Amino acid sequence: MSTEQKHYRHHYVIGDLQGCFGAFNELLSALNFDETQDKLWLAGDIVARGEDSLATLREVKRLSDIGALTTVLGNHDITLIATWRGVLTPKPKDKTLPIFEAPECDELLNWLRQQPLLVFPDDKTVLTHAGIPPNWSITEAAGYAKELEKQLSGSLKQLDRLLPNLYSKKSEAWSDDLNGYQRMRAIANYFTRMRLCTQSGRLEFSFKESLKDDMPMDFRPWFSWFAVRERRILFGHWAALNAEVATKFVRALDGGCVWGGKLVAYRLSDGAVISVGTHCP
Repeated sequence: MSTEQKHYRHHYVIGDLQGCFGAFNELLSALNFDETQDKLWLAGDIVARGEDSLATLREVKRLSDIGALTTVLGNHDITLIATWRGVLTPKPKDKTLPIFEAPECDELLNWLRQQPLLVFPDDKTVLTHAGIPPNWSITEAAGYAKELEKQLSGSLKQLDRLLPNLYSKKSEAWSDDLNGYQRMRAIANYFTRMRLCTQSGRLEFSFKESLKDDMPMDFRPWFSWFAVRERRILFGHWAALNAEVATKFVRALDGGCVWGGKLVAYRLSDGAVISVGTHCP
């Protein structure tokens, strides 16, 4: 449980940056952010399709190094790590090539793979990139996150064995009996790729639209399967929600900044939402 709220003036949870460095700076100005007094929590997907993933990653790491920021890993962040290790080839639409050409590339990526999948910004909330499935308690989710974090942050030899096994178009429903890389892949999918699932937790990866659109039979948004949670779940990832899903137990934060939407910050102390529009390509 976090006690950090006693030590900072404000805590802000921010949605997917996706390399939108200009929008990030604009938002920090709108917040009157003071890196010596305030704390940022990022919902992951630091990099990918924005105009400057390298500058974004550098600044996020710098703020993390001085204790002013904590981020969770998103699917694009894990993809970046896998590309670095040669498991995936760079996608042209992911404007991340400058990261691999940077002199401190290894330093940046070794730092990135040490970051968590789940954090507790305060005693009432939990933050992950995509959410927490209905078939996991938050306590269970925290334990599963630690399992995968240990693999991602281990030796490079261990990492290179893990990464090829995290990618599959098939989604297995969760079972406590899952083991090995199948278990690690399921954990990664829930924390970084989830949008729709069945009540038993089987995932559907193709749907990326809004809640108004037709969904595959038997699948619903992961957060619609429960009425009560132990903490409020803060999440990004699902840009089509436009950061507008807000209930007592869930809060969406991805405003689709990289798609011409907005970059959103949620202030923990009073629930205020501050956002900036963006010209991020």
